[in-house]
Amino acid sequence: MLASTWSVALVGVEGRMVQVEADIGGGLPKTVLIGLPDAALYQSRDRCKAAVSNSGHTWPVALLTINLSPAALPKTGSHYDLAIAAAVLAASGIVPLEALSRTALLGELGLDGRLRPVPGVLPATLAAARAGFTRVIVPLRQAPEASLVDGVDVLGFASLSQLVAELRGDPVPLVDPVELTVTTSPDDRAGVLDLADVVGQEEAKWALEVAAAGRHHMFLHGPPGAGKTMLASRLPGLLPDLEPADALEVSAVHSLAGFDLSGGLMTRPPYVDPHHSASVASIVGGGPRIARPGAISRAHRGVLFLDEAPEFAPQVLDALRTPLEAGTVSIARSELNTRFPAAFQLVLAANPCPCGMAATPGAECRCPPTSVRRYADKISGPVRDRVDIAQAFLPLRRSHLKAAGSDSEPSARVAERVVEARGRQQNRLRGTPWRTNGEVPGPYLRRGLPPPHGAQLAWDALDRGRLSARGVDKVFRLAWSVADLAGRDRPSRDDTALALAMRRGEQPGTLTREVG
Repeated sequence: MLASTWSVALVGVEGRMVQVEADIGGGLPKTVLIGLPDAALYQSRDRCKAAVSNSGHTWPVALLTINLSPAALPKTGSHYDLAIAAAVLAASGIVPLEALSRTALLGELGLDGRLRPVPGVLPATLAAARAGFTRVIVPLRQAPEASLVDGVDVLGFASLSQLVAELRGDPVPLVDPVELTVTTSPDDRAGVLDLADVVGQEEAKWALEVAAAGRHHMFLHGPPGAGKTMLASRLPGLLPDLEPADALEVSAVHSLAGFDLSGGLMTRPPYVDPHHSASVASIVGGGPRIARPGAISRAHRGVLFLDEAPEFAPQVLDALRTPLEAGTVSIARSELNTRFPAAFQLVLAANPCPCGMAATPGAECRCPPTSVRRYADKISGPVRDRVDIAQAFLPLRRSHLKAAGSDSEPSARVAERVVEARGRQQNRLRGTPWRTNGEVPGPYLRRGLPPPHGAQLAWDALDRGRLSARGVDKVFRLAWSVADLAGRDRPSRDDTALALAMRRGEQPGTLTREVG
């Protein structure tokens, strides 16, 4: 009396097939669950027993051993419930075992036998399809999410009794499905927030356009109320739609994080703006035994905005160093190492001091000099060096507010120029693994592409200690982005001078003087 079914163990966004074996042997009535289950999974014995009984069937009155194989792989989560219940029913002869051939089962069972939604259905379905499985059974409300994967038949059921009836060829009873209550849909502000709403700050808008075109990181600094947050929140509206492969990868991460994908794949770049009280685990990812994706992974192929950046814990900001360079984050735990994608575009915003008035014309700063320096040093040098553009803001004047909306460009018009610039980059980088200027590594930037005109400006700044070696590469990347927006095949000297000024974070007005 042995039967087996299949489910999926999720390690990061990668899935591994897990065989669920149920053996009914002679002995005292007892249910034993083995195979390194966590606490939530270990409790599935009682959930499945109640669900089977309340569905009109009998739980084995004998020694029941349930094994999750491979036994050395830690198992976590409640999505194994359906596979465990189906294996027990097959071992009891209630459902035919052959009806579960090449089928993966995902879903949490309630005590009444109804199927409840679980996180990670999309990456689990992807893993099953890659392993050669032809059918996936999921909670009814998550069938649209699983159907996003091609080549797999998806069956959605509202309860265990519906599954049993389908496998036995009996009439399927009507059961009210459990509503999706995992998480609300991801934030999509592209159609709501428009760049035309930002008053003044024309140079900052131009810097934002350059950042969108080349996928460059930004640091916005200036007094409160100058428009830093408004500008950053409009960056996703300038970015092009995600490519199909990226949309699938981004959606898989959000599915694992518990978001509702019943509306289809995420086609817009995500925008994530955690509060400055966030912990390292919430930003980078973490959790006991097997880590879960953090904010930087949820911002994959999108924007991560850290408002009031100096208020974040220093260890949180320093944890961004490796992901900014590698585009992935690896989280080590005692039992498994988990890797998540984290190719995000970082935008930092900060005031010049705790009161916000330091170095602001016409304002009086009441902070001691040591407080101002301490506040600025909260963002470490290595983190600043990884940011391409440093943009300063000045407070708005009456003339700016009176002229609000008179000549401001909408996001749609700027986004058209960004798409054209991205197209030039893709043509230039065809045959390489990179698609934007911000991704191009230094060696290829210096040897695989023609040097920008005026490159000596960056080399001279390096010799004077005003740029690091990484900063030289940042200037060249920015010069290419400026040239792409202008439609030039190679950056001019003015493009390089402008890129150098953007990299150095000159005060507003300096960019024009630098080019002149």
